[in-house]
Amino acid sequence: MDCTAAPQVIEHSREQLSFTPFETRWVPQSARWVILGQNPRATGAIRVCQLSKGKAEKLAEVEKPKGFKCGTFGASSIEERHLATGDYVGNVQIWDLEDMKKPIWSVKGHDQIVNAIDGCGGLGVGNGAPELVTGSRDGTVRVWDVRQEDPVLSLEPVEGETPADCWTVAFGNSYNDSERCIAAGYDNGDIKLFDLRTMTLRWDTNVRNGICHLQFDRKDIRMNKLGVSTLESNMVVYDLRTYHPTEGYAGRKEKVTKSTLWGCHFLPQNREVFASCGGNGSITLFKYSYPQERVVKDKEGIDRGNAGTFEMLNQKELSTQPVISFDWHMNKTGLCVFACLDQTCRVAICTKLHLY
Repeated sequence: MDCTAAPQVIEHSREQLSFTPFETRWVPQSARWVILGQNPRATGAIRVCQLSKGKAEKLAEVEKPKGFKCGTFGASSIEERHLATGDYVGNVQIWDLEDMKKPIWSVKGHDQIVNAIDGCGGLGVGNGAPELVTGSRDGTVRVWDVRQEDPVLSLEPVEGETPADCWTVAFGNSYNDSERCIAAGYDNGDIKLFDLRTMTLRWDTNVRNGICHLQFDRKDIRMNKLGVSTLESNMVVYDLRTYHPTEGYAGRKEKVTKSTLWGCHFLPQNREVFASCGGNGSITLFKYSYPQERVVKDKEGIDRGNAGTFEMLNQKELSTQPVISFDWHMNKTGLCVFACLDQTCRVAICTKLHLY
């Protein structure tokens, strides 16, 4: 493809950190972002930065007893903008960024590290009550309503078996007050899709590689696409509109880089454009194209999904170490913040995305 007309990925600012960052998130409706991580002595770090005259400016930094692994603003209102976090010993906490002395809500959510957290029902995205979902090394996936301390739902591994480490969780299908789904990805390659309205397992599959990250293209619409990134550089995008009784959902699998894919992140302004984060420090932009017919009939006349294709728009190597967390800005198309394992946090601008 001719890359001269393609979107360019331009590094805007780079900040060297004194701790290892594991999660970075834009504070909604602002030029600020928050970085979560772990200090060398295994304590937790929360840093709040903002863009000021093209440079990153540190506004606040606090140290907490345990390292942080993940965070989200997804269950908070736009007015409050409270940050939910998961840490290395299984605590799930909510923080007010204006006063981070102690959390405003805290539960011992899991027995081991909380690998992933996602929120829904806040920020004007998704219908229904604000909820959090967490996934842990102990193999459990739990859904939390922040107005109470017990989990709304706990999905436990089968007793007696070695539990699969849950690496990633995501909300989706929240298009009215009763519908909501969660997707969970595990280290053994399992993907499970749970329906929270009917309390059933809708679908499960295995992609033969550990699931590093998964995301619905939108949380607040009828399930459309699920982007999955795995170890050994595989990216799979499933079409979730048509379920086949034996074949499940149709998916398109592609090899992207020669390293682990740490994330697949759909652009908030255009759900057909997404970015992947590479273990080689690269960010790759893709464009998804639907087939002419999204639904085809099989031999028995049953509807079967037809997966679309995705093409690379551009790729830029920005670091020598993996990009482990990435977040698009909800208001500014193409503005993103990401954290790398070289102990940096960077802000980048992806140009020309409005053309796709």
